[in-house]
Amino acid sequence: MINKLIFFSLLIALAPASLTSAQTIKNFDKSGKQVTKFDNLGNAVDAHDGEIALFNGVYYLYGTSYDCGFEWGNKSAPFCGFKTYSSTDLQHWTDRGFLFDAQTPVWQTRCDGKTYGCFRPHVIYNKKTKRYVLWINVYDNRVGYRVFTGKTPVGPFTEVKEPTLAVNSEMPVAGLNNGDHDTFVDDDGTAYLAYTDWRTKGSIVIEKLSADYLTGTRQYVKSVTTGNTEAPALFKRKGKYYLIYSDPNCGYCSGTGASYRTAPSPLGPWSEGIKISDNSCGGQPSFVSTIKLNSETIFLFGSDLWNNAAKNEALANFYWAPLTFAADGSINPMKCEQTASFTKSSAPNKPIEDFTTGCDIGKNVQRLQTFTAAKSGTLTKINFTTFQTGYPNADLSVEVFELGNTGLPTGKALASVALPVDSISWSARNVIVKTNVAVTAGKRYAVVIKSATTKGCYGFAYSDILTDPNNVASISNDGGVNFSAEKNRVLKLNVAIR
Repeated sequence: MINKLIFFSLLIALAPASLTSAQTIKNFDKSGKQVTKFDNLGNAVDAHDGEIALFNGVYYLYGTSYDCGFEWGNKSAPFCGFKTYSSTDLQHWTDRGFLFDAQTPVWQTRCDGKTYGCFRPHVIYNKKTKRYVLWINVYDNRVGYRVFTGKTPVGPFTEVKEPTLAVNSEMPVAGLNNGDHDTFVDDDGTAYLAYTDWRTKGSIVIEKLSADYLTGTRQYVKSVTTGNTEAPALFKRKGKYYLIYSDPNCGYCSGTGASYRTAPSPLGPWSEGIKISDNSCGGQPSFVSTIKLNSETIFLFGSDLWNNAAKNEALANFYWAPLTFAADGSINPMKCEQTASFTKSSAPNKPIEDFTTGCDIGKNVQRLQTFTAAKSGTLTKINFTTFQTGYPNADLSVEVFELGNTGLPTGKALASVALPVDSISWSARNVIVKTNVAVTAGKRYAVVIKSATTKGCYGFAYSDILTDPNNVASISNDGGVNFSAEKNRVLKLNVAIR
């Protein structure tokens, strides 16, 4: 049994708050760097281009996974599938797994790197059928979508009959017909699909869905936007319908505009567009979720903070903040909030430490984190966050040293463990390294993370809010000959001594 853990990071195992407590979302740290969101297991949240939905008092984040190495346009890249996470406070996320098994030959054929891919999971609940309905965007059929049903918000979801829609129904199969979409359920239970028509270079269509939400009805309005747009988000506020969208369309771009239009009905007539942001706070619009908390209704805007148009977006982050409205119902221009808070409760949430990611471990660059043994015993385990990008061609190594009087590693490594390339994920994940090293109370030690790779790099997570001035992170740019302390920096790493 482990008697004591020496923490240099927070592994996000705090008890969640109830929905009546104040909701706080961290988007950026004090220096403006994007904050990486981690789940209850210490792994980065890997669910992109989807949405947050609120069902029965629980938030569910749905999105496309990139952790297995999917890369858009890379014919050898596998499809990872769609993931969901749950939370009661928008801070602490529990990994609920995949919505369905996407590792089958059928789904790999439909969605892997040889195709345009599969994206944008959206889930709505049908009160009449008592089924959760999942729509995803695909490019292996004519309509551009596949539909599933499940008994719970996390599935498993089972595919049903291929839907039909009014627009592009005569176009070639497996072409660029219909793209990014959103599902919306009105107050009377009627559902609509807002979707992107690629045949008109990105105009938005809204179509009423059948009573079971599984297909279109051919009741629709075309050209809500006139083109060069995508990623629609449809919602209703005080009897007025709003559509927010990416303006212009730009897949995987960091910083596309966001505009909106309004209408008295989902089928129009729709107003002219009004821009509310030039860069969507460093991302691309993804969703607007209607969240009813007590007497308040919050319209939570989300954008994907894409990783500089990387073909693998495992390192992409999120921007989430409530929209604000003027007295006449117009949406106020967006202000990019470092921390977004809402609800009137004064009960604070327990804070989460801010971490962001970097990637440079390889060849001559090494990373080091020191720790002081709080007791004499055996160092049995090292947990730290890492990932790979750019296809490294050598293993990742973790070594433990004593620290000399100069604060540098001294002597031979007390432990050395090699982690194979194929054991490291593409998203930032918690890696466990087992060791058997005798340590002495009060002595200082160093964990060195390095690799001989000449391609790509291995990553790390870090915070620049130092909690222990005696134990800081250091970097070497000369293959470990010299290390320089990084002011106020600490790696997301912890050790276990027993």
